[in-house]
Amino acid sequence: MYYNIYFSPTGGTKKVADILAGNLVGDFTEVDLCRDINPMELTADDVCLISVPSFGGRVPAVNVERLRKMNGNGARAILNCVYGNRHWDDTLTELQDVLEDQGFVCVAAIAAVAEHSIFRQFATGRPDEEDTKQLIEFAKQIRQKLDAGSADRPKLAGSHGTYKEYNGAPYKPEANDDCTLCGLCAKECPVAAINLDNPKVTDKEACISCMRCISLCPVHARDLDAELLKTRGEAIAPHLSGRKENYLFL
Repeated sequence: MYYNIYFSPTGGTKKVADILAGNLVGDFTEVDLCRDINPMELTADDVCLISVPSFGGRVPAVNVERLRKMNGNGARAILNCVYGNRHWDDTLTELQDVLEDQGFVCVAAIAAVAEHSIFRQFATGRPDEEDTKQLIEFAKQIRQKLDAGSADRPKLAGSHGTYKEYNGAPYKPEANDDCTLCGLCAKECPVAAINLDNPKVTDKEACISCMRCISLCPVHARDLDAELLKTRGEAIAPHLSGRKENYLFL
């Protein structure tokens, strides 16, 4: 079987994953890591496209927790890290380490750009048409490696075992006066940080700043501190500006 396994709170990672899955082989069964999952037993005949965003150069902790519910049993894994136009740092190497610990065989990896989930002025609209063409070519090369039966371990950029420190982001969405208490944000929060009984209440310690609640709110009633966004956006602009590249590791 073929699996499209992804964590995509605001949709950017899934856009990249869908382009890749649509140009690999077979029909992919989707596994959404924004929701908790039951333990999974895979086989050596399975191929898994596993896609995560880079949070501060790391795999989101909730993804590590859920991926550890999967026993690879020799299943081949294609790693896909989506970053917001700065760098992915140790995201791919950490993902590789976690998956190999779970018995997966990592055969290829991609670092791809998508629009930044917090600072939308960076990598706006990506993946775009140019990205799509490149990702299709990446999928073609990965497919050739799969067809050849090669299980060579890709050498990735980043550190193994000792990863970049990440202590979370200070950007915590809050409900504004337009909130209708529909509860959609609470139901869809990947880490249950929003109170189901009163969606205006957010546990800021539990919140991972994934921005899913902002992207899903039907009345745009959740947002971030505008002044903080402006100040921080100006400060990090030198690091996030310009057109960054997509990379394939075979």
